[in-house]
Formats: sequence, C-alpha cells, structure tokens
Amino acid sequence: MSGTNGAPRGEGVTDPPPYLPIAEHGLIGDLRTVALVGTDGTIDWYCCPAFDAPSVFASVLDAERGGRYELAAAVPARTKQFYFPDTNVLITRFFTEDGVGEVQDFMPVGGEAVEADRHRLIRRVVCVRGSLPFRARVAPRFDYGARSHTVRITGGVAVFASDGLSLALTATVPLEADGADVRAEFKLAEGESAVFALDQVGAEVPPRGCPRAEAQEQFSATVAYWRRWLSSSRYRGRWREMVHRSALTLKLLTYAPTGAIVAAPTTSLPEQLGGERNWDYRYVWVRDAAFCVYALLRLGFTEEASAFMTFVTRHISPGDGRASGPLQVMYGIDGRTDLSERELGHLEGHHGSAPVRVGNAAADQLQLDIYGALVDSVYLYDKWAEPVSSGQWDDVCALVDWVCAHWDQPDEGIWETRGGRKNFLYSRLMCWVAIERAIRMANRRGLPADLLRWRECRDTIYRRIMDRGWSRERRAFVQYEGGDVLDAAVLMMPLSKFIAPTDPKWLSTLDVLTQELVSDSLVYRYDPQASPDGLRGDEGTFSICSFWYVEALTRAGRLDEARLAFEKMLTYANHLGLYAEEIGPTGEQRGNFPQAFTHLALISAAVNLDRVLG
Repeated sequence: MSGTNGAPRGEGVTDPPPYLPIAEHGLIGDLRTVALVGTDGTIDWYCCPAFDAPSVFASVLDAERGGRYELAAAVPARTKQFYFPDTNVLITRFFTEDGVGEVQDFMPVGGEAVEADRHRLIRRVVCVRGSLPFRARVAPRFDYGARSHTVRITGGVAVFASDGLSLALTATVPLEADGADVRAEFKLAEGESAVFALDQVGAEVPPRGCPRAEAQEQFSATVAYWRRWLSSSRYRGRWREMVHRSALTLKLLTYAPTGAIVAAPTTSLPEQLGGERNWDYRYVWVRDAAFCVYALLRLGFTEEASAFMTFVTRHISPGDGRASGPLQVMYGIDGRTDLSERELGHLEGHHGSAPVRVGNAAADQLQLDIYGALVDSVYLYDKWAEPVSSGQWDDVCALVDWVCAHWDQPDEGIWETRGGRKNFLYSRLMCWVAIERAIRMANRRGLPADLLRWRECRDTIYRRIMDRGWSRERRAFVQYEGGDVLDAAVLMMPLSKFIAPTDPKWLSTLDVLTQELVSDSLVYRYDPQASPDGLRGDEGTFSICSFWYVEALTRAGRLDEARLAFEKMLTYANHLGLYAEEIGPTGEQRGNFPQAFTHLALISAAVNLDRVLG
C-alpha cells in the first residue's frame, strides 16, 4: 500500500501546513512505546520510555511548542509511504526531479543486539536513484513541551538533557547545534545511506553510536521478528492484507513488560476539530483489551492472550471494594489505578482543538459492561488457548457473584457519557454475557460454582432486556430502559449470542438502525441531540460500530449488504490500512490514532464474513 502527501516540500515552495491530517501518519514501535511518522517524514508524536510517559515530540498537538523530528528531502518532493511487507518497519519515499530517496523508520525488536532499555529509534536514509540532498532537524520538547533542556555535541554525539530524561542522537553525517535543537544537511548519491539513531541514555546506558552495519543488523532482526510473529496467523481469507495489518497494529499496542494492551497510543487527537471531545487513550481499558484478546485468539495468537491474563491476575483484584465495583474501567500499563485527569493549557491542541488532556477521569466511572467483556475473554482463552488456573477461576467466580448482586443499577455505559447514569441496555447485555460465559466454563470444566443463583440471575436479566429494552413504538431495542433513543451498541446482541440473528425483533431493530444511524455503511453510535452526553459538539461515525454492523448483517444472512458495507469500510482506511476511532463527514479520520477498537472489530468482521461466504 502507498499514499501520497499532496504538498511538495523544500526550497522555493510554500512551507507545509503545521498539522498533517491524522490519517497522514504511520506507526512504529518496540512493544513499549510508539512513534507517529508523517507522510512528510516528520515524527510528530513520541513518548519515551513508555506509551503513557510524557511526550518528547508532540507537534501533532502543538506545531510550535510540541517538538518534532524532521527528516526529509531538502528539495521539492512527492512522498509515498508503505510498510516493509509483513512488518512494522515504515518506509517513506521522496520522489524528486534528480532522484528517489527513502527514510526507513523502525524501533528495534528481536535479536540479541537489541537493548530494550535504550529504546532506540533508528532512521536510515537511502538514496535509491540519482542523487538527493536531505536535511534533518531534531527538536525535542520534553514533558509535553513544558520542561527545558540543554544540548551538547561531543565527538559526533548530541545529548539532549532535561530533568528526568536524556536522549542521545548519533548519526553517520555531521551534526550541528541550533539553539536547543540539532540540524544536519547532507547529500547522498545512488546507493549511499546515512543512519540516525535516537536513544534514551543515562548512567547505566551511555551514549553509543549506530554504524551502518549495526543498523543493518538491527533492521534485519526487526524484520525477522515481525515476520516470525505474523507467521502464527491462521487467517487465509479474502482480506489477508488488511487483517494482518490490523493484527500487526494491535501487537504494536501491547506493552511487553506487563502484557497490557492500550486503547490507542495517543492523547487528545480530536473527535471534532475545534471541539472538546479530546481524551487520553494511552491506558488499558478492560473492555478494549478483552476484545483485543478475542480478535488475536481468532487469528491464532495465544501469547498475547496469555500475557494479558497474567496482567489481569496480577493487577485486577476482585476484592478491592471500590464504589465503581471490583474492576476499574481502565488501568495504567503498569497496573496502577490512579489516572487523574488534567489539562495541558500551554498546548493549543491539534488544529487548535483544546483542551489537551493527560489522564482520564472516566477511570472512576461505573461501566457494568466491562465484566462481560473480561469474563468472555477468559472463557475464550480457556477454550482456545489453555485452561484457566484454579486461582483465576476463583477470581471469575468473585466477579460473577458481584455482577449478580449489582447488575440492575444505572451506570455511565460503554460510551462513557458524562451526562449522568442510566439503565443502559448494553450494560445489562454484557452482565448477562458475564454470567452466561461463566456458567459455560463451569459446565464444561466441572468447576465449582453457585450455578443455581447464576442461572436465575442470567434469566432475570434476559427477561428484563426483552421487556424493558424493547420499544414497541420504535419496533427496536433501544439505548436505555424506558427510552426511545437508538444506540449502535445493541448490534452486539446477536454477536454475543444473546438473541438469534434472525429473530423478528432483532431484524426489525437492524432495519431501524439502518434507517437512522447508518450513512454509506458508516454507523453513528447514537444521536447526541436525542441522548445528551454532557459534551458540546458533534462527532463522526464510530468505526467499531460500522464493523459490528457488517457482522450483524452477516449473521442475519444479508451477505450482499454485509460484503458491500465491509468493502466500503476498507476504503476509509488510510494509505497504510490504519484507522482512528471515528470517520468524519468527508471521510477524514478523527480521534486517537490508530485505535485498537477499530482494528479488532475489522478482524472479527472479516473472519466471520469469510467463514459464511466460504
């Protein structure tokens, strides 16, 4: 796949706009953190040493104060970007009148030569045809642009030092200090290359160069790692390239030291330009991570599921007794529970979309659906990977007992509304899932459980949903009890096996959703005007809902509609096959990028549609 950056860059042309569109980026990472690389060759988002650490480069959130790492042709050029096949190594190509060059971006993983504590980011520049001048500018702005730093160049090594973090830049071309930044200008002939390496350094990790041979060795080791990992996939269907790109993206969102899976690697990319719907997604949502486990298990990746189960066992204790229940909505990648939200007033936000937020206040909400998502992922892990331990089963029992006692209270729901608690249908549905999957596990494995109580509670929830979640006037299941607002989350009813996908009530609901929430295969979550969520502004269509819609059509036997909707959704991906959280009215990507929710739903929809099409 490749894509083009419309505006050329270089001398004699208008400077590029300060903000690339969200979709004009690729992603690289080392299973601890990531960097966003624009189609213009600029890294404009990078946190070191972990996903949720303060940013070093954040010009995607403030073009002036955020910091950036530019590396590009120094003359007007067209650019295209693609991934080295079956890897997370990103290549940005520059096409000029005098030659063609490329920047190969990657963070080393795999291989004996990789030092994980160095968090190395390698940018290898190659002239592949003709000759080409390049220029680089490395302008870090530590701690989200709030902390000053010094720069010192000694023996060809530039060290950026700030309180708490120091980075070293080495290159095979001369470096020159420019205030607090470092620049380089150089020219390459066909076949020549230059290597830039940015490392975290300290007392135990001294600066160290990266000669061309070492860069090649780490490139080869990284390519081999990603290809070896992807070779475990069992998917051989029609949409292999898109499914595998989604799997590789989900893998990039895993935090290897703990098994955590973040919802997205960015904060505050807006759901509406100029709006306030800007959130920090660099944490472990129980729901999102559990759904990721499902998607990866469907493809045959069991190690990630095992690592997440270890994270759950180590950091999620059913006996904490918090007001929000035994589970918190989200956790830090290290398992911490304090994710206090604050606003960074010194950053203007992407295209002026303030506020920029760090932390997430939704961590303290009550969202009952997370219990169903987690227990379902444990059920699938037990079924497809390896049997859960006796201790893990005790935790499941504690969670299900709590659900039986608390399922009927109002909550904030899956969409984390800040407009007050309601009796959301989706929350009831996933409480039913939690109990139903636990009953299945107990029966299949002969595990001890209070089955009489569980069955009675499961059946009570079922009757409650069918009675109070159904609107005779709308001829549809609705967002919350006694209401008439539609909600795309009910698309999970047949997907979770709560209701038959051809049940007349469900088919009627599907028709009403199609009429009111679907636009050219794209699905809105709900109508904020009909169901105020406590926030100003509108939002785009929600991509996970669009893939749920494909799956619901598939299960209802409407295969022509399902396949067309799926193919249309694929056209909204960016040039690399990546998706943000939402899609705007003109097809632009909105929200944090890339989004785990979207990619896991793509995998599920593709697998199920493939299976039915045969």
